[in-house]
Amino acid sequence: MSASQSAARRTVLKGAAALVGATGAGVTLGACSTGGNSGAGSPAVPDGPVELGAAADVPVGGAKLFRERKVVVSCAEAGQYKAFSAQCTHAGCVLDKIVEGEGNCPCHGSRFDVTTGKVLRGPATDPLPEVPVKTEGGKLIAG
Repeated sequence: MSASQSAARRTVLKGAAALVGATGAGVTLGACSTGGNSGAGSPAVPDGPVELGAAADVPVGGAKLFRERKVVVSCAEAGQYKAFSAQCTHAGCVLDKIVEGEGNCPCHGSRFDVTTGKVLRGPATDPLPEVPVKTEGGKLIAG
């Protein structure tokens, strides 16, 4: 390969690398940019009755995250349950844990009060939507 062909090849490769780098950065920035607070659409709420599990699994004065169903349930008093979508209202990520009554979004660090759905720390600004919940035969049913 001649020196001019080698230089031309390096120029093409540099240009391709710059294009890939710019495109990759655009995709990454696009994934984090929400263009508002609606994120990836409205937070998931069950569109019909969904069995979550045993009501006894939610401690009185505590809460339980049903991550696979995208629902968090709290129990203020025996037999009294409140449920909220566990999908963050910022970018649509599902909460990953509850620590001291706060639901944590692993994507950007938003925190929510799992007894009220209220935002405790942003970037989310909208609360978690409430989900109807009831007990049937010792099981929690959401939706």
